[in-house]
Amino acid sequence: QRQLVESGGGLVQPGGSLRLSCVVSGFTLDGTAVGWFRQVPGGERQRIACFSSDGTPDYALSTKERFTISKDSAKNTLYLQINGLNSGDTAVYYCAAEPFLQGPCLVPSNWYDYWGHGTQVTVSS
Repeated sequence: QRQLVESGGGLVQPGGSLRLSCVVSGFTLDGTAVGWFRQVPGGERQRIACFSSDGTPDYALSTKERFTISKDSAKNTLYLQINGLNSGDTAVYYCAAEPFLQGPCLVPSNWYDYWGHGTQVTVSS
């Protein structure tokens, strides 16, 4: 059964950092396009960063400086490090996977078929 489970969200003060995790089961990270998205109530699911199926990372322009995507293939776990958090980062963060996506991975959210349930990140003093 293919499953993604996020963790690591919470309440953080402005300027703080978080590392989100996404444990993947049912398929391997290597050879699979995987990515992070976020969504605020009433908003669209926004692309943050991803690994293409060949392992190439890519970032949305707005997130490149403060966000770092990484993975531990042995643990089948995807990570997202976020530094310099601000109120604009408050959202539900999702990881996603698409075993059949080849080429660029920073594609619309509806190109990904497998999703976690999300983890809430709230930035507030």
